[in-house]
Amino acid sequence: MWNNYHLVDSIEEALEILQSKGRLARIVAGGTDMIVELDRRMHPDVNTLIDISRINGLDSIRRDSKGVISLGPLVTHNQCVASSTIRNYALPLAQACWEVGAPQIRNRSTIAGNLITASPANDTITPLMAMDATVTLTSLNSVRKVKLSDFYLGVRKTVMRTDEILTEITFSSLGDDVRGVFKKLGLRKAQAIAVVNVCLLLGFENKDSRVCKDARITLGSVAPTIVRAKEAEKLLIGHVIDSELVNCVVDNICEIVTPIDDLRSSADYRKTMVRVLTARSFESILSEGIIDDLPDNPVLLGSGIEKEHDIDVISRSWISEENVDTPTISTVVNGIEHDVVDAGYKTLLHMLRDDLGLVGTKEGCSEGECGACTVYLDGEAVMSCLVPAPRAHGSEITTIEGIAGKDSLHPIQQSFIDCGAVQCGYCTPGLIMSCVKLVSEVSSPSRNQAEEAITGNLCRCTGYYKIFEAIEKAAEII
Repeated sequence: MWNNYHLVDSIEEALEILQSKGRLARIVAGGTDMIVELDRRMHPDVNTLIDISRINGLDSIRRDSKGVISLGPLVTHNQCVASSTIRNYALPLAQACWEVGAPQIRNRSTIAGNLITASPANDTITPLMAMDATVTLTSLNSVRKVKLSDFYLGVRKTVMRTDEILTEITFSSLGDDVRGVFKKLGLRKAQAIAVVNVCLLLGFENKDSRVCKDARITLGSVAPTIVRAKEAEKLLIGHVIDSELVNCVVDNICEIVTPIDDLRSSADYRKTMVRVLTARSFESILSEGIIDDLPDNPVLLGSGIEKEHDIDVISRSWISEENVDTPTISTVVNGIEHDVVDAGYKTLLHMLRDDLGLVGTKEGCSEGECGACTVYLDGEAVMSCLVPAPRAHGSEITTIEGIAGKDSLHPIQQSFIDCGAVQCGYCTPGLIMSCVKLVSEVSSPSRNQAEEAITGNLCRCTGYYKIFEAIEKAAEII
């Protein structure tokens, strides 16, 4: 899928390579979109990946004394879900992040990557545009700030130049007088691309008032880019928000959307659901029930673990170039050190299976949909089919073969056997990896938390009931 791979340790190094390679190179961090796109040959000219995921300091979430929130380019969706700063001062973004993929995807996928992919169905663009976010684009020769509303030129098209990296996302905190909500309709509860999504921000004269002094309404998956309903916003400002006004606003919004027919929905259905989701958003804000869809203690499957990137361990930067003989990936898998030669052009999944013979990790979909390939990368559950093998350089990996104790199975493994939670068994390694991480994170997981933990794992046989029984039984003895 690529010929050259650079695992860099500074933005400057990444920019130098990016400038020299031009259109042949792409920046990757989580890579959850790019790996799929390369596999589908959507970028036939790209032969070089520049991995910035090991650069220290780029995964921070900060709020300054003026209330401006800053996200680094490596901030992941699960980091935002878990962040008290985002939950307290930018709740719609946390809600949108919770709707992205599944835990394994959210542990790798970044907010910056979601913005750059530039799909009108991408969830985090909608709240960030409503909050008037700005992105910082950095090259060797310039640093420029661009309003997110000016960032998009069309479907998967942005103003970014080939020599630029998105290095920061900034936006103002929502004040005490502002209430906001994000809502999404997908074809299933998790791992779903938006049929429609909506972000609604309403500013009131005071916390007890229903007189609107400011409004922002943005909608996704209804036009070539995320759209803002400015005329509808004007209808709200200066008025008491009641059911009659809401109906008028919703009618106005439905007039501006231009959805298409595609595999996920007809245009007519999208228009209908714009009406429904927008009305529900008003209802949530006015009833103050806006946090219902975001758990107080979300299941993260390892995200949030403090990691120190030892530059000496990762040999400053790992480089796979055409003129470099037998590049070696040095990694620790299941507690054993390995030097893997000439695997720099593969995914982590294929390195584990083909080079290390660890075939317990299964290949199901190759696009992060089924979870059969779930492993732990530096303590976080990830889909190994979406991780480039060189990212394992200097990292610790745990596979299904490393879960059991020396003389006994892990309690999750044993309870899967005892409860009959295994049928064909193909999905079982990935399910066990997710469940083991769940019970290490939550001592007595609820049914809802168990469901959240395995949203990234598909089973075609069991109907999941025995799996939940196995989780409950194992949790009792751990």
